[in-house]
Amino acid sequence: MSLKRRNRLSLEEYKSGVLSGDRVGLSRAITLVESTLDSDNELAAKLIDEVYQYTGNSFRVGITGVPGVGKSTFIESFGQHVIDSGKKLAVLTIDPSSQKTGGSILGDKTRMEKLSRSHQAFIRPSPSGDALGGVAHKTRETMLLCEAAGYDFIFIETVGVGQSETAVKNMVDFFLLLMLAGAGDELQGIKKGIMEMADAIAINKADGENINNAQKAKKEYQNALHLFPANENGWIPKVKTCSSLNDEGLQSILELLNKFNLEQKESGFFDKNRKEQAIHWMHQTIHHFLKQNFYKSPEILKKLSNFEEEVRNGNKHSVQAARTLLNHYFK
Repeated sequence: MSLKRRNRLSLEEYKSGVLSGDRVGLSRAITLVESTLDSDNELAAKLIDEVYQYTGNSFRVGITGVPGVGKSTFIESFGQHVIDSGKKLAVLTIDPSSQKTGGSILGDKTRMEKLSRSHQAFIRPSPSGDALGGVAHKTRETMLLCEAAGYDFIFIETVGVGQSETAVKNMVDFFLLLMLAGAGDELQGIKKGIMEMADAIAINKADGENINNAQKAKKEYQNALHLFPANENGWIPKVKTCSSLNDEGLQSILELLNKFNLEQKESGFFDKNRKEQAIHWMHQTIHHFLKQNFYKSPEILKKLSNFEEEVRNGNKHSVQAARTLLNHYFK
């Protein structure tokens, strides 16, 4: 019997560990959810079913930004404000997995040393694996477990600016984009689509000699945001400046998040958005399991290497090979 199987708990043990808010119990439940073993996946699905009625009570915040913007430092300082306001905070960080080895850095827990020591905070780095854009397949399930464990705020930090942001946007209530000032043309290096998704932009490292640059960048981003179509929910994205180092501007950002939360719930758009996201994740789950089952199919496994060789040698083109394999699978 493998060590992994010996360490597996019963469904009731996982459930009680999550619902009691025990951080070790929650960690073990997340490890179960992240497992790639079929037997673990079956137990994890039952666990999600068991705790689902206790989910949905948190405020979900996606946090992204250009490389070097200081996401981890920002989250540690900003997270302290959340805790000081009497709330429990879970931070889920998506770490980049190596495409060659499958390994990941998983370093955010060491970078957020102070926050990780707080009993009101839970930090969980997850490897992105082969998920599109670097978002872990199981991030949404992990988020649900954290909600069931009683966390009021959930931050999802992405690896950077790219495809992963779209996936995160579809699982959070508020999307915060961190930017830097004084790094050349402020609107360079950021995709229009990412800015359109942002509910707020925070210009970090607005301290020392960079304060004037930050104020200038704030005006530029505010002007740029006015060019985008109005949001259906009636919210006008705001631009803030902050310094994680000096702990300035962070309380103002927290007040902005709380204002958004209140307004969206009063208007009914909060619930509407959650329902649309639930439908989206139903389809994403279907896509995920179809892909997973396709590559585990004995029929496909027997044929796949031969088809790859045919494509490599030019005897079949990629689309033809894919269609033939799919026909075999669905038959």
